[in-house]
Amino acid sequence: MKNIRMKSLASLFFLCLLLTTATATWPGRSQAQAADKQPDIAVLTLETAIQEALKNYPLLQAAAEQQHQAEETAKAATADLLPKLSTSYTYYRLNDKPYGIFGPAGKIYIGDQDDHTWKINAVQPLFTGFALTTRKKMAGLEVAGKELAREQAVLDLVKNVKVAYYRIVLARKRLQVARQMVDNLTAHEHDTEILYHQGMIAYNDLLQARVARSQARLQQEKAERDLDLARAALNLLMNHNLQQRFKVAELAIEPQTSSEKLESLFQEALDQRPEISHLQVQLDQAKMAVTMARSRYYPRVSLVGSYAQNGHNFGGSDNDYRNSDTAAVGLQADWTFFEWGKTRAEEKQSLHALKALENKMSAVKNQVRLEVQTAFSNLQLAAVNTKTAAAAVDQAEENYRITNVQYQQQMASSTTLLDAVTFLTRTKNSYHEALYGFLIARAELERALGRQ
Repeated sequence: MKNIRMKSLASLFFLCLLLTTATATWPGRSQAQAADKQPDIAVLTLETAIQEALKNYPLLQAAAEQQHQAEETAKAATADLLPKLSTSYTYYRLNDKPYGIFGPAGKIYIGDQDDHTWKINAVQPLFTGFALTTRKKMAGLEVAGKELAREQAVLDLVKNVKVAYYRIVLARKRLQVARQMVDNLTAHEHDTEILYHQGMIAYNDLLQARVARSQARLQQEKAERDLDLARAALNLLMNHNLQQRFKVAELAIEPQTSSEKLESLFQEALDQRPEISHLQVQLDQAKMAVTMARSRYYPRVSLVGSYAQNGHNFGGSDNDYRNSDTAAVGLQADWTFFEWGKTRAEEKQSLHALKALENKMSAVKNQVRLEVQTAFSNLQLAAVNTKTAAAAVDQAEENYRITNVQYQQQMASSTTLLDAVTFLTRTKNSYHEALYGFLIARAELERALGRQ
């Protein structure tokens, strides 16, 4: 009897363990659904997300480093205008002491066998055909260009964070709609089973309800996956762990059509967009590149100075044959006046580059106008669609309520009820897409206008 009890307890324990394992590994339970029921870490506001992205996004940090690089290049270009100092040291050990033959006097020594020479040289450019001053100005424009490129990266990042944040909220709303659809179809399946067992409907109606509920479950799991992917996209922009979980705050949205004039928006974009300003900087640099190429037509003049010590000791201070130290100041001119047309070719190259940038500027301005018009049109359309979709949701909910009552009284078919559920789900999703599409369109318009 004791052995039988022990075997029974062991069997019961094994059965509990098996059930626990089966529950933990139940194939219908997705990881996203299990994680969604766990308490999230914190509520993330849109402002916090933007600040995190601005602080951590690697490409924005890379743009800042490129700006620092341009600043150092500008310092180097400024240094080229200042005097340059250099020094050198040479030592020779001659095979014989140097001497000269001076008539009847014969061989006379004129130097030591050991020769130590120290030199200090100073060079101050006086005229370089405007090359150095132009290079300094170009370097300053490069700093401004990198600053504008960083500003452009900031605008892109802020827009991308906003869009990613809105898509998380939209994905969450879709998940709520999917769960409600599952609940509605589960209740419908329950009603169908009761009616079937009462002999009031055919078996295929019950099968149809079960299939619809299974399809709704698949849509819910897809919505959970889409929500996880939307979170990962925002985590990427904030340079966080892609699996980090958080809640997003509810957004107060009042979609309204804009009363702004399209022409005024065009002008604002042309004035504010950093891409336009950056391209203007490149145009100024291209003009200076022409000046740089033409600088080779002129001679280069420099003020030079030198001081040298020469002697038989290491310091070059002892010299028995001539003065041990010398100093000199003078002018040096260099002029390459013939290079087989190389300077002319470089000048034409710079002129062609300037013309290409002028054409690019015209194309970019047209592209900016198109982006503004597209974003403005999408914003207006989203505001109108939101009102239309909100009214459709009310109608779809009432249609589902009436159809559900009619089905329970066998005044409507199962197919009609399933169509009502599908219509309600589609209508709610359309409403949320229009609502948060309005926010996305507004973010796109702000980016197109170059607003901070």
